[in-house]
Amino acid sequence: MWYLYIARTRSGRFYTGITTDLERRFTEHRQGKGGRYTSCNKPLELLHVELFPDREKAGQREKQIKRWSRKKKKALIEGDFEQLRELSISRDHLP
Repeated sequence: MWYLYIARTRSGRFYTGITTDLERRFTEHRQGKGGRYTSCNKPLELLHVELFPDREKAGQREKQIKRWSRKKKKALIEGDFEQLRELSISRDHLP
């Protein structure tokens, strides 16, 4: 099982990642053993988690969310699906 997660860093930013062991990975991030970004911007708390059957699907979702605006990520974290839907509507399709 693969986990996609969103964490809040000390600077208040959202960090999105994937792992097979959520507890171990979050501990690594907090100890500065994660990637370059999280070694300088340590995560404080997990805000959102999704489960996937394989790495490919988790990676696709990670790429999708990393392209989102902060506002859209916040709507996902808060479970505000109406706001998420509104933010997802392409501007090309507006009247």
